[in-house]
Amino acid sequence: MTNLLSDIRILDLTNVLAGPFCCHQLVHFGAEVIKIEHPGRGDLARQLGADTELNSKKMGVSFLAQNAGKKSVTLNLKDPRGRDLFLELVKKADVVVENFRPGVMNRLDLSWDTLKNINQNLVYCAISGFGQDGPWADKPAYDQIVQGLSGVMEITGDQASAPLRVGYPIGDTIGGLTAAMAICAALNKKKATLIDVSMLESILVTTGWVISNWLIAGEQPLPQGNENPTSAPSGTFQAGDRLLNIAANKEEQWRTLARHIDREDLLKHPDYSSRDARKRHRKALNFEIEAAIKNRKAAELADELTSLGVPAGVVMTIPDILKEPVIAARGLLADFQDVPGIRRDIQTVRTGVKVNSEAPAVESPPPQLGAHNAEVLGELGIDDLLLEELSENGVI
Repeated sequence: MTNLLSDIRILDLTNVLAGPFCCHQLVHFGAEVIKIEHPGRGDLARQLGADTELNSKKMGVSFLAQNAGKKSVTLNLKDPRGRDLFLELVKKADVVVENFRPGVMNRLDLSWDTLKNINQNLVYCAISGFGQDGPWADKPAYDQIVQGLSGVMEITGDQASAPLRVGYPIGDTIGGLTAAMAICAALNKKKATLIDVSMLESILVTTGWVISNWLIAGEQPLPQGNENPTSAPSGTFQAGDRLLNIAANKEEQWRTLARHIDREDLLKHPDYSSRDARKRHRKALNFEIEAAIKNRKAAELADELTSLGVPAGVVMTIPDILKEPVIAARGLLADFQDVPGIRRDIQTVRTGVKVNSEAPAVESPPPQLGAHNAEVLGELGIDDLLLEELSENGVI
């Protein structure tokens, strides 16, 4: 029941992260994703990641992270024969996804108008930094640049450290998720659809209350550090051994917290008598709370507060959280043994979704470059002899 897209074929022309992350979601829901890569070099992500040996094998960690389950076909789209083979694949495809700079597909004579004339039901999704039109359409876009332009860096960190880059490529991943959502919506209608995804706009949409507080209430967005600006006490506190997040956002949660840390006296203090008062005197209140918990173990206190209805949790590293039983129980990680091309066992993440109590999964590991040329192009009538000739001529 997790193969909700089992009858869908997607041609994935994307590179590095935003587009591959989009198709990573779709392949886990059962779509057949054929990754179209340039002969010889493939997706740039094949050469990116922390393991240089894998990079040299064109199976870099950055590629392994979001390409499991896909098929790799190499086509030189600048070669007329490569372009013709791609157009043949388009005839039987449901979706084309690309994240080239605007104009590249037009120069390849593979524009939306060209492709929809070949396939009247095609969904075409273009992911770019700033959209396919508008005054910034031609600007090159990387996640770092988009983060800065979006205002996200300006509100990340605290007054002393902002602006700060978010610690992972949030523009690419949010752009990819936005594209996957739009593709699924378009597939529901089963007719030719052009989808234009802007990474910049995708990030701005997710700022939610921050952007709305400016648009509606005129409140200037400011860096808040580890504090929740909507309530207090709600943020990060230093316990005896490590940092602890506490979110006592409701009045009853605040009262429970104060009593549990033996500071019921704070409930009678006029500076902490209401939510707005506590927000105004946040620093002083945080000092009192940290003084009360300085000899407590963060994990124990988090468990106690959670059991009392006060949301709390220790601040973990990524290795910490991946060792927690909840990750295994939810089926977030996929295991692949003896992966072709690297002869290693690897783990990758799936989607963070469960369908009918089951985590969507794929059977095959990330593919070697061109691993599915014979399978996919064979469907077009290309035999082994012609495959060899096309390969020798740099077409595939």
